[in-house]
Amino acid sequence: MTEEWKNLQISVEDGVAILTINRPSKLNALDNDTLDELSEAVSECYVEEEIGVLILTGAGTKSFVAGADISMLAEQGVVDGRMNSLLGHDCMSLVEEGPKPVIAAVNGFALGGGLELALACDFRYASQNAVFGLPEVGLGIIPGYGGTQRLPRLVGTGVALEMILTGGKIDADEALRIGLVNRVLPQEELLGAATKTAQKILRNGPIAVQMAKEAVRRGTQMPLADGASLEADLFGMISSTEDMKEGMKAFLEKRKPEFRGE
Repeated sequence: MTEEWKNLQISVEDGVAILTINRPSKLNALDNDTLDELSEAVSECYVEEEIGVLILTGAGTKSFVAGADISMLAEQGVVDGRMNSLLGHDCMSLVEEGPKPVIAAVNGFALGGGLELALACDFRYASQNAVFGLPEVGLGIIPGYGGTQRLPRLVGTGVALEMILTGGKIDADEALRIGLVNRVLPQEELLGAATKTAQKILRNGPIAVQMAKEAVRRGTQMPLADGASLEADLFGMISSTEDMKEGMKAFLEKRKPEFRGE
């Protein structure tokens, strides 16, 4: 993997890659350089065989990602505004649609583009001091990195519209209540809990994990009948793998399976 990053820190241990957005002086806000680096880093993690799960977090204890860089947005016009939005969409789609699970460890402010990045992850753990919101309307703009699309799909249209149209913020407990996050933890336990969950995922068949993510991600964008057909296709495909044979054999022999991703 790339050794040096301007706005990212990356560590890899026991199959888990932790990607830390590192712009603490800007509360880890996303500018175009950071989006480009994040896209490149995520793409590299997806092709590295030693990596099975990604965790995204922010540097420090105050902020996951406080939003897009306002100094960048303040100068945009129609054309570059659309281009800025598309750059953000490309990064979020890459996170969401990749073959490996991505966990957001939200360690503080997740506002605007920060919430949109968390929404693109497969699920979210939050520290007790986490704050969530899409405050763009207060700046005279709208969410531009997928917030108007992913938030209502996750928490429902009414709840999403209340957050988006008021520009209001919610705390970690409220985020848990509405289903925006899966768990709320003390700050010092957040990364450990996300890593423990990642290790649980890694114990399963890697092809099965990949196909399960694909079935959910693609299937929820389809009518139920089409999603069921996709699931059946993937179920048939995975039945030809060596991992499937090993998993079944290990179960019958009452031992732990040794998956090889084949």
